[in-house]
Amino acid sequence: MHIFDGKSVLITGGTGSFGRVFVRSILADTEAKRIIIFSRDELKQWEMTQQFEGEPRLRFFLGDVRDRDRLLRAMDGVDYVVHAAALKQVPAAEYNPFEAVQTNILGARNVIDAAIDRGVHRVIALSTDKACSPINLYGATKLVSDKLFIDGNAYAGARDTRFAVVRYGNVVGSRGSVVPLFRRLALTGKLPITDPQMTRFWITLDRGVRTVLRSLEMMRGGEIFVPKIPSMRVVDLARAIAPDAQLEEIGIRPGEKLHEELINVHDARHTIDLGDCYAIEPSMDWWESQKHDGEPVPPGFNYTSDTNDQWLTVEQLQEMIRDV
Repeated sequence: MHIFDGKSVLITGGTGSFGRVFVRSILADTEAKRIIIFSRDELKQWEMTQQFEGEPRLRFFLGDVRDRDRLLRAMDGVDYVVHAAALKQVPAAEYNPFEAVQTNILGARNVIDAAIDRGVHRVIALSTDKACSPINLYGATKLVSDKLFIDGNAYAGARDTRFAVVRYGNVVGSRGSVVPLFRRLALTGKLPITDPQMTRFWITLDRGVRTVLRSLEMMRGGEIFVPKIPSMRVVDLARAIAPDAQLEEIGIRPGEKLHEELINVHDARHTIDLGDCYAIEPSMDWWESQKHDGEPVPPGFNYTSDTNDQWLTVEQLQEMIRDV
């Protein structure tokens, strides 16, 4: 992680679950000159100052990604940006669609414009499995966001600023995770299961942070990096949390998939295998001279949670959620 030594790093949405782990990692393992937390919640910023009390390299910047001028001010002298700010709750996006558009799409545009204008060196945007073949508004806004960041490389032109995306699935222990919900409902002796066949990709916060850091190191601008992560069955998660609870099937909710997808067959034509991750490379003419050394995935490939070759057992799930 030497790329951060002596550099200034800004993370939008930095008071969230990912941001806190990311900041802890950067503070512990690098000699970054300055780490800027850009977010709109003053209470969460205050709480984070208590968590990292006395850390001179940490800066807190109140602002919203919807505000381009505020982003321009915050990115002054910044070398690296991690864009984690988003409206992420599927039901909330369905009921408040333009709010999701303003934060997830227009906010992405503002981050791109500000980064180019301020001469930021590298920008990584966090995406989601729901952006792959989206069926809900949240996923659709994140797909547009991904496209904007990829095409931002063309807007940057001869400037040094480059953009890439990291896409992964459900994060263990993040805010809104099903784990706290299942634990609370376990006290009733019953757990709601949308469908007994449902599967999900599963990644820890630490692994998510490591993926972002590695992607920042190897990005050339325009890639969507997808880590190889295990799948789990939702019924196995329920058994891991409350082995004796009665499972009640309630049906799939609006905007929800039975299985998740990180790479579809259309993206596969531009996807290469880099060992511990995949990279979906852009199909633009300007990319040809920047290709990574990797093996193309086979024809018809797609990366879905039900066809994965890595699966978490009930015992492994219990271990992963022990401290959540």
